Formats: sequence, structure tokens, C-alpha cells
Amino acid sequence: MTANSLDKPTDRTVFQNAWVVDDLEAAAMQWVNELGIGPFFITEYTDQFSDVTYRGAPSELTMNVALAQAGPVQIELIQPTTASPCAYRDSVAPGATGFHHMCVWTKDIEADSAYFESLGYACANKGNAGSAWFAYYDTRPLLGCMLEVVEHGPAIEGLFKAIADSAVDWDGMKPLRTLADL
Repeated sequence: MTANSLDKPTDRTVFQNAWVVDDLEAAAMQWVNELGIGPFFITEYTDQFSDVTYRGAPSELTMNVALAQAGPVQIELIQPTTASPCAYRDSVAPGATGFHHMCVWTKDIEADSAYFESLGYACANKGNAGSAWFAYYDTRPLLGCMLEVVEHGPAIEGLFKAIADSAVDWDGMKPLRTLADL
């Protein structure tokens, strides 16, 4: 029997690769200086998420994030700041840096949850970022990393497009920015 991608809820386009880091600005500058990737847009997430769960139980999630574009792939660097258990610490210990997840779009987060959980991939974290739901599935047995799904919508698509556009003719100036710079 051959699996057909048309009967799967998630869009299979991987648009983001993400690393958990110990020092966000230092990691971003290493990507800038050694790989020429940037600019990075840094955001502190302290209370922007609602309805957060960790492995099915209510939780909280805080972090600092840096986003940049490398060709067709968005690069996300994440420095967890939460004291609560979270998907990031399931695979990358405090003080360490490591690849964490690939990210794809979803149009139906509930269908994705049912699908991935039916395959035995637990939802590690789930929450609402205001304009979009997100979830991390523990696909490490299959992929060696987590898989994040993000609800596709105009607000997040516009933000990610603006970040991608900033990298097109980037001259190396002002490598670390905020979303207010867009």
C-alpha cells in the first residue's frame, strides 16, 4: 500500500529549520559572520502565547527568537526562557545548541494533531500565537527532530514574507534587528 500525500492534513512544504541556542545574539552573529545569513529579526516572547499545553497539560512558553531567511528556507534560532518543561528542552539541554525542528504549514491543526498522534508522534507543545496556532510533534523517531506545524494565515505569511524580502539584497549592515524594523 502506498501512502498518498493528498490524504494527509499537513502541507508538506518545509519552509523553516530551527535550532535551539544558549545565547541568541551570539548564535545569530555567528550565522551572520560565518555563513553570511541575515539580517536576523529578534523577538522576545514573554506573554504572547495563549492556550499553551505541554504533552497535553496546561503550561507556559517563553523564549527569545531570531528569524532570518536563507534562500527558500527560513532560519529560526530559539533561546528558551521558560522554567516550564517544553518541546525545546525535550531534545536540547540547557547550555547546549542543537537542531530542533523543521516547520510546515497547516490549515487544520486539529486534523494534524489527530493524524500525528495516530502514528504515535505525541504533541509536545501546542499554543496560540494570536494570529496562528502552532504545535510541535515529537517526530524524533522518524526525523531525528521535532516537526512544527503552524497555522497558515495572512498575518504570519505577511510577516515571513517581509523577513524573506529583507534578505534579498541585504548588504550586511544592521545584522540584528527587531520586527519594528520591517
